[in-house]
Amino acid sequence: MQIANNTVVSIHYTLKNSEGSVIDQSSEGQPLSYLQGHGNIIPGLESALAEKSVGEELEVIVEPENAYGTINPALIQEVPKEQFQGIEALEVGMRFQASTEGGPIPVVVSKIDGDQVTIDGNHPLAGQILHFSVTVDAVREASEEELAQGHLQVASGCCGGGGKNSESGGCGCS
Repeated sequence: MQIANNTVVSIHYTLKNSEGSVIDQSSEGQPLSYLQGHGNIIPGLESALAEKSVGEELEVIVEPENAYGTINPALIQEVPKEQFQGIEALEVGMRFQASTEGGPIPVVVSKIDGDQVTIDGNHPLAGQILHFSVTVDAVREASEEELAQGHLQVASGCCGGGGKNSESGGCGCS
């Protein structure tokens, strides 16, 4: 069976950045499973997997526009350090939820300069070219329940959250 919309796909993958460092990978014996055609993984990887079959191996390079987007300068802001009251040791890399007009968004402290703190609401992989090594492990028809939900109840690995060796705490969904 080939990968097509409305199929459940299981893949083993390794994700590297342009420097060749492993960002994320599926755990041994635990492939990432997702519902094809429902936006459960980044668009560039999903389209590259279309029409592939069990056992196929592929190398996929995904540009930022088809992954987590380009860096949006509007999501990088300087705020007064006083907005972090109650935090004893504010450090670069700390993560918080920022309240915005569009609702809460996760932000990371990217710079501290005296009384000014730079926070970044971009996805940790925004602006990066992603390099996937993928092996198709299984393909099956989705159940009616899976189609109605538009996703699987299983969450594992990159683009599904929480894979092994994840620098960013899992890639998350786009």
